[in-house]
Amino acid sequence: MRIPLGVIAMIYEARPNVTAEAAALCIKSGNAVILRGGSEAIHSNLAIAHCLHTVLAAHGCDKNVVSVIPDTSRGVIEELLQQSDTIDLVIPRGGEGLIRYVSDNSRIPVIQHYKGVCHLYIDKYADLDKAVNILVNGKTQKPSACNAFETFLVHQDIAEQFLPLAAKALTEAAQVSVHACQQSLPYFDNGQLATDEDYHAEYLAQEIAVKVVTSFDSAISHINQYCSDHTEVIITQDISRSQAFIRQINSSVVMVNASSRFSDGNQLGLGSEIGISTSKLHAYGPMGLEALTTEKFIVYGDGQVRS
Repeated sequence: MRIPLGVIAMIYEARPNVTAEAAALCIKSGNAVILRGGSEAIHSNLAIAHCLHTVLAAHGCDKNVVSVIPDTSRGVIEELLQQSDTIDLVIPRGGEGLIRYVSDNSRIPVIQHYKGVCHLYIDKYADLDKAVNILVNGKTQKPSACNAFETFLVHQDIAEQFLPLAAKALTEAAQVSVHACQQSLPYFDNGQLATDEDYHAEYLAQEIAVKVVTSFDSAISHINQYCSDHTEVIITQDISRSQAFIRQINSSVVMVNASSRFSDGNQLGLGSEIGISTSKLHAYGPMGLEALTTEKFIVYGDGQVRS
């Protein structure tokens, strides 16, 4: 039987939409939620909570199943993270600094998602038109999102054909700044030579790293070294290579010939999402209603005993 997790603490920063979405998901899945947002949106958060409390009371529900903490000081977070007897799960949403702080200081299980370093690999059997469109969409549509591309890899056999197309498209779309490897640098007029830090970076801006790889295996190796277990994409018309990519990449979302921007709970059919997990326990990837529940076993007997 599916049952609620219990009491969930949400710790987040500026976005008041999290208040409404987290409350709705927790109510629908049978959980209580404690919401601690940042100072930037505290008045909006309290107003949303007032609306929710009014509706809950009108339907005979305890309004305290949704609680917004009005104190935005850091000390409240510290105290909240010690309440292991009364809180069952902590979900932080925000920058890497906030998430690492919560993870390092919590006595309660934490859903972790430090950052989204998402990769696009253009295979030597790629349809180049698809590759250009997906690159531009995944990087420029909403660069501040955690599912935006931060690095793209190009197989050396098609680099000479693809890189001029990519350079032109990224410039026309949004004047994207490029950190390029030695081999790809000549294709980008204002490119900068990439460092190892660039391949670790989550830019969250119109900025991207690029590297030419010598083989399919080199692409896999690079992604497994630098990925954040969020979303990885391959562009290829070769089914055997796409299946090998799916098997060898263990990020929470793996895509073939589609934009990383589809790595989203709503787009993947989960409805609203409460967050994204890049740790494999107890949920992995976008988290919808089911991820806010667990299972208990129900046994019906008629006097049976174990021998």
